Amino acid sequence: MKKLYCSLLALAITLASFAQINPGWCRYPSISPDGFMIVFTYKGDLYSVPAAGGNATALTTHEAHDFMPVWSHDGKWIAFASDRYGNFDIFIMPSSGGEAKRLTYHSAQEYPYAFSADDKSILFGSSRIDMASNRTYPTGSQPELYKVSVNGGRVEQVLSTPAEEVKTSKDGQYLLYQDKKGGENAWRKHHTSAIARDIWLYDTKTGSHRKITSFAGEDRNPVFTDNDKSFYYLSEESGNFNVYKMGLAGGKPQRITNLTKHPVRFLSVSNNGTLCYSYDGELFTQKENGSPNKVPIHIAADAKTNNERVIPVSGGARDVSVSPNGKEVAFIFRGEVFVTSVDGGVTKRITNTPEQER
Repeated sequence: MKKLYCSLLALAITLASFAQINPGWCRYPSISPDGFMIVFTYKGDLYSVPAAGGNATALTTHEAHDFMPVWSHDGKWIAFASDRYGNFDIFIMPSSGGEAKRLTYHSAQEYPYAFSADDKSILFGSSRIDMASNRTYPTGSQPELYKVSVNGGRVEQVLSTPAEEVKTSKDGQYLLYQDKKGGENAWRKHHTSAIARDIWLYDTKTGSHRKITSFAGEDRNPVFTDNDKSFYYLSEESGNFNVYKMGLAGGKPQRITNLTKHPVRFLSVSNNGTLCYSYDGELFTQKENGSPNKVPIHIAADAKTNNERVIPVSGGARDVSVSPNGKEVAFIFRGEVFVTSVDGGVTKRITNTPEQER
């Protein structure tokens, strides 16, 4: 039987590639400063859609994975991460669409967080190798904070201590961020431990850091509001991630959303206070004292690949089982279950279990 499955020449894998109305699994939404547009990631490309909903326009169509879009403060540019050259680098493109320009070239993964207050540079996280003499010498799970000019050029280190999801105050003096104390999986739910994330404020003039939140679980994804006097953030204080609000001085948080079944993800806010986030794979907007408004999205796009792909197999299949009638063979290949006929017919994939990050 080993000879049978090792001699299989092809596997036919069905891919979903149809135009979608209200597509699921829209991720990393980022609302524009004026609150009129949302840029998000869907199937590895960036799309823009009116905040009120409608037809989504593809901003990128590259075969690579493009994600984590960030708006410039003037609304003219989008920074994002793309693995077009192997690992994730920082790219920039016009918010209306156009050619993307690569800004970073390091072999480490790099993820954009925000434009500087003057829109002249982009703040991003990466685990680049620092000097061994630095007492905060990084590991792969402990990123440092860097910045790069929107025109490209030499990268500068901003902080050697981990600071993620960084946002800048309007005057550029303060950086609001979530810390990272250890290597816990970012998609783990209901995590409570000594390395759970908290929200911090960094003063660029004094070089001082101040912890704002004190919940024993996860507090993440802060964004400035109220003319930089307060901030919204995501917290699991209620069980699942919901949106909360707190003053920069700290204190008792105000709960903004009351969603229960799934966690709220990927929080952003416009200058007029419109919140935007993802919930159960769909996009929502909301005012502080309002209710969640689902953003209806229509995506009409041609498939990037054929519906079926032929993948040569010379080995690697395992756990073979012959059907009772002896006409079919089931086996596992690359973590999925396939069934093929012994006379060389079409091979069908039975399971479809990609990693999901809710």
